[in-house]
Amino acid sequence: MSDRGGPAAPAREAGDWPAPAALSMELNHMGSFDWDLARGQMHLDEGALRVMDLRPEEFDGAPGTLGSRLTKEERARLEALISQAIAHGRPAYSAYLRVQLRDGTTRLTHAQGTILRDDGGRAHRVVGMVRDATLELNFSAQQFALDQERRRQTGVIQQTAAALANASTVQDVIGVLGGPEGLARLGAVNMILGLAEAGRIRIVTVGEGRESQLAEYVRVDDPGLPMSEVVRTGRPRLVLSRAEFAAAYPRLYPHAESLGIDSAAYLPLIAEGRVIGALGLSYRGKSAFSPEERNLLIALSSGIGQSLQRAKLHDREHDLAGELQQAMLPRSIPEVPGAEVAVRYRPAHEGQGIGGDWYDVIALPGGRVGVVIGDVQGHDTKAAAVMGQLRIVLRAYAGEGHAPATVMARASEFLHELDTERFATCTYAEIDLSSGALQLVRAGHIDPLVRHTDGGCRWLTVPGGLPLGLSATFGPLDYPVTTLTLDPGDALLMCTDGLVEVPGADLDDGLAQLAELVRTGPRDIGELSDRLCDVVDERHIQDDMALVILRRTAGDTAQPGGRLRQYIPASDPDALSAARHMIRSAVRSWGAGERADEIELVSDELITNALLHTDGPAVVTIRPLSTPEPRLRVEVEDRSSALPHRREPGEAGVSGRGLLLVDMLADVWGVESRGNDKCVWAEFG
Repeated sequence: MSDRGGPAAPAREAGDWPAPAALSMELNHMGSFDWDLARGQMHLDEGALRVMDLRPEEFDGAPGTLGSRLTKEERARLEALISQAIAHGRPAYSAYLRVQLRDGTTRLTHAQGTILRDDGGRAHRVVGMVRDATLELNFSAQQFALDQERRRQTGVIQQTAAALANASTVQDVIGVLGGPEGLARLGAVNMILGLAEAGRIRIVTVGEGRESQLAEYVRVDDPGLPMSEVVRTGRPRLVLSRAEFAAAYPRLYPHAESLGIDSAAYLPLIAEGRVIGALGLSYRGKSAFSPEERNLLIALSSGIGQSLQRAKLHDREHDLAGELQQAMLPRSIPEVPGAEVAVRYRPAHEGQGIGGDWYDVIALPGGRVGVVIGDVQGHDTKAAAVMGQLRIVLRAYAGEGHAPATVMARASEFLHELDTERFATCTYAEIDLSSGALQLVRAGHIDPLVRHTDGGCRWLTVPGGLPLGLSATFGPLDYPVTTLTLDPGDALLMCTDGLVEVPGADLDDGLAQLAELVRTGPRDIGELSDRLCDVVDERHIQDDMALVILRRTAGDTAQPGGRLRQYIPASDPDALSAARHMIRSAVRSWGAGERADEIELVSDELITNALLHTDGPAVVTIRPLSTPEPRLRVEVEDRSSALPHRREPGEAGVSGRGLLLVDMLADVWGVESRGNDKCVWAEFG
């Protein structure tokens, strides 16, 4: 019961705010007034006099007397407000005023009046109230500050959640939380992130003026570390002073003191019902955490835990994808006599960080080498799997001795038969390092680039066919062969489009920039490859990139005992054309001089006879002989034991002249029986 005998008011809970009207009534700072406009007299009751800090004898009923309690500006504002309300026919007015008290202080006061009018609409009376609004406005200010703090906390959560939404990796999460903006959002000066891994915690420390620092692993059961305690218990731990640091965690106290840390909050990071780590935030000048701040930290730790779990899964998938990618690429590059080779690969920065780009270097018989560069559509494990299969079949077809065009056509058929929606672009180069003969086949890929010994660079124009997989579906398997010569000292560069992508520029600009980088880059192809990879990293290209550079070393012309060898499948015109080009390049490179045409003609006759009169393939070999007088020998092997013989053609005969030409043009020729096979040969001085 109260002193007046009524029921006692219910106890007010701590932190409850009374309504403004209740505050005013409790303080009894409210009164009424009655203003007779016609007579110019105003009546104030006891409460109104108290609000205006006037004694009864000090107020004579004249409204102007109240002006002594208002500043000149406040009085003018109030008079203008009332005059406008009366003139515009408004029923009432309301204003907050500052009343000058007799002790020199001011009081925030709220005045409101109702305007009474006669039948003609003329105002003749105003009745209303005045009240002390100090506590009301103080409450409003406090409420505003509280609302502001709630909005700030909501903003912290929203901004952190938005930043974490774009964090794919654990390092991204660390960057969001520990970067300058992240620490500023959290109001902390340092952050510690602990990742629980098999009974241990890997610690990452980020703070003012420092990069991410990896400490040694700490044990989860270590009793002297708050991070271990939080991971073990799954409960937050707040340290509110340096003295508490010294008492609870003496090993950490010197570190906290050196950084000027006054308090810290350690929070468990929970995902899928288990603790996956802990977050530590350090503060300066803070010795308490309000209930709102504690709720904020708990909400943040929940979101961070979910983001960290996603990032860990992403990193694990990325690592597995990277291992798959590396397994699909060649483990090593063969040593190629007569050439220097450099290869590089950079993974994609989008998707799973894996792509379908690949390279390969294939050592072939007869001093030849095959170079492959390709790109399977997509940036996922399926692209990598298709890439691995394509690399294997291309290597197999090239190793079987098929001509470059056949290698590409069969690879396209293979990809089509895989029944995958993926296609691939590819370039295949076959180089005879003795003669420099270069054969190029392109399937929708970027043209190769050559850097000459004088530093000049040019893009090779290589007519191409459709990408692999599409040619077997939408068009003929037609891959024209471009034949060129790679001189000693020249470097052939083949790459995927990740090397020519330039943010904000088109493909032509990217190609021009790459040519300039190669022209001005290091002469050593290994250093040049590293420089090109650095450029890709600087551009932050999202695509993956593969690169292979082959440089034909100086003095690669044939020495005595060297030879060139070409396998020619039956009914393969591309292989026949490739063999002819090989012979043409070799005899000119080896200095055959005026006899070059004769050697080419004889070689062509021997190859044609082998293919026409047997059911199998042929193998052509051309080599210099170690004799006192320089000589070249051409050999054509086939799988028939039947020996050739000359026959006289008739007057209208269109055949029968092949061996006659051989006999006329070669210095000497013959046939060797090799079991079920034979070899027809010819020599030239």
